[in-house]
Amino acid sequence: MGARGKVLLVVPAALLALSLTLTSCSSLPPLEGRVASMAFVETDDTRLGKALLPLTMAHPGLVGIHALADGRDAFAARAVLAQAADRSLDVQYYIWRNDTTGMLMFDALTKAAERGVRVRLLLDDNNTAGLDGALAALDAHPMIEVRLFNPNAIRSMRMVGMAADFMRLNRRMHNKSFTADNQVTIVGGRNVGDEYFGAAGEISFADLDVIAAGPVVRAVSDDFDLYWNSPSAYPLVLLAPDAVAEPAFKPDAEAQAYLDAIKRSAFLEQLVGGSLPLEWARTKFVSDDPAKVVGKAAREANIAVKLKELLGEPTRDLELVSPYFVPGKEGVDAFVDLAGKGVQTRILTNSLEATDVAAVHAGYAKWRKPLLEAGVTLYELRREATDEPSREKRGSGSGIGSSDASLHAKTFGVDGSRVFVGSFNFDQRSIHLNTEMGVVIDSPALAARLTETLDRTLPTRAYEVRLDERGSVIWIERRGDQVIRHETEPGTSWFKRAAVKALSWLPIDWLL
Repeated sequence: MGARGKVLLVVPAALLALSLTLTSCSSLPPLEGRVASMAFVETDDTRLGKALLPLTMAHPGLVGIHALADGRDAFAARAVLAQAADRSLDVQYYIWRNDTTGMLMFDALTKAAERGVRVRLLLDDNNTAGLDGALAALDAHPMIEVRLFNPNAIRSMRMVGMAADFMRLNRRMHNKSFTADNQVTIVGGRNVGDEYFGAAGEISFADLDVIAAGPVVRAVSDDFDLYWNSPSAYPLVLLAPDAVAEPAFKPDAEAQAYLDAIKRSAFLEQLVGGSLPLEWARTKFVSDDPAKVVGKAAREANIAVKLKELLGEPTRDLELVSPYFVPGKEGVDAFVDLAGKGVQTRILTNSLEATDVAAVHAGYAKWRKPLLEAGVTLYELRREATDEPSREKRGSGSGIGSSDASLHAKTFGVDGSRVFVGSFNFDQRSIHLNTEMGVVIDSPALAARLTETLDRTLPTRAYEVRLDERGSVIWIERRGDQVIRHETEPGTSWFKRAAVKALSWLPIDWLL
């Protein structure tokens, strides 16, 4: 007993000393000298402005929406906007990979800057390890400025920085937007990297973005300015003044093959030719206050509160697609209450075999049984997909469709009339820790497309989760005419299931 008492006295003292040492080494530089900037507003005379003016005048107050469910189409849309921009590109992402499509997109931004386009690139700093050289090359261009959001002051030993300032660095900017000339924007679930754009080898993310043109674009730009000029956005040069700029990117054979495939797409022809079909609908932009990452945002500024107000209380049905689904007790109670009122609720998330974050699955799995007992319908996306659907079906609007896929799309449909598309997962991290953004679209047509896509694809691409006659969770898999019943999580090892079970006992839902 006495020996243990000594340990308890010594260890806190050592940890306190270490914490003080780390904190002294991990302070961020002052922001004196950082220059504020704002989105350009007089851009109707740009090529994009002139092309869109007849359409926006024909649909006053409405927003033109086109869903991007196919990864290559999503890359092509961003590449074309970079080429079409005359005055500005405002680009905001959580992840930007140092891979084929990441470097191609950096190249597209550089070429736009060489034409005189002002480029502002705002990246969350959580995933920029190894990118300082590439970012320094961009930042060196007089028309490009790079800022890192909520950065780690210790660039070479990031885990040390995380240990020194965990409560701040655990909060991240999860926002994703790509806006050209304050005229057209792309928002949704995709980050920038091969697995998001149909260029990955082993696995691709099934994801969803929308192109938007009309009044909502100004709201996206205003929100970008809020983040860009916030106290959490640090110019790259302040954080990595000694970073050596990497040589200019030169596409290799793999990158050229990807570009060639993009050039052959029918979508690209429509986009460049101005014949891309748009759904015109009333659309509202929603976003968190950037002060959320320092724990200072007001409750009414939380995106979860705003979404509840805009989407309203479902009265008939709710379709929810969320790759990381950690409802917590409060969320489960809400779903149970809806089911008790007769609201048909269908939820699609990742199966354990498909998820890229097993710990998140632990935060979800323990809530399956009460949801099923209340009458909520649960599906879990399979990793190993069946036959690849046609291109028309891939572009139909849920973000489901890649072979050997992991779900990454975040979309909700309410009462067959309203749809959300954005970065917000139905998990505790999106609600309480990360900043998020997205659009709420009043469109029965898009809501019907989401429902139709789920109706068609779920039976063959996802496990239906049920309770058996004893009340135990089972998984139903359909392959052609064959129905396979799984009594343990399909496609997983005993060890992985045991690890997830152990994690589910820990009080870590608030981190997930």
